[in-house]
Amino acid sequence: MSLVRFSNQLPSVFDRFFEGDLFDWSNRNFSQTNTTLPSVNIKQSADAFNVEVAAPGFEKGDFKLEVNNNLLTVSSEKKIENEVAEGEQFTKREFSYQSFSRSFTLPDTADGERIEAKYDNGILYVTIPKKEESKPKPSRMIEIQ
Repeated sequence: MSLVRFSNQLPSVFDRFFEGDLFDWSNRNFSQTNTTLPSVNIKQSADAFNVEVAAPGFEKGDFKLEVNNNLLTVSSEKKIENEVAEGEQFTKREFSYQSFSRSFTLPDTADGERIEAKYDNGILYVTIPKKEESKPKPSRMIEIQ
């Protein structure tokens, strides 16, 4: 009877499967209050930077936007309290409290004085205009004398 050495390749395949972001429950995917941070898209055009924050279930009054020393902070606190009618008793009651805070350093080309925001269909849209001097200028002909 001969002994056959078992190859250890099978566990590594499973290990790699669980290495993806879907299974990453480290602190980088959560805020300090152990709630999930909203996903963000940032786009740039010739005139502005556009930030989209995915925050369904919120209302525009739930958000706070602040610019301080070229740091844009988008935060929210939402506390839901369920009212109980007279004569009702709690069998189980779970409080709902959601908060997050995300900060972004504004580039030197951004005009922090003219930032605008709107909330529509679960997305907070933040428009950060670029300073006029940083926008691309059209080419011009120079006369040779």
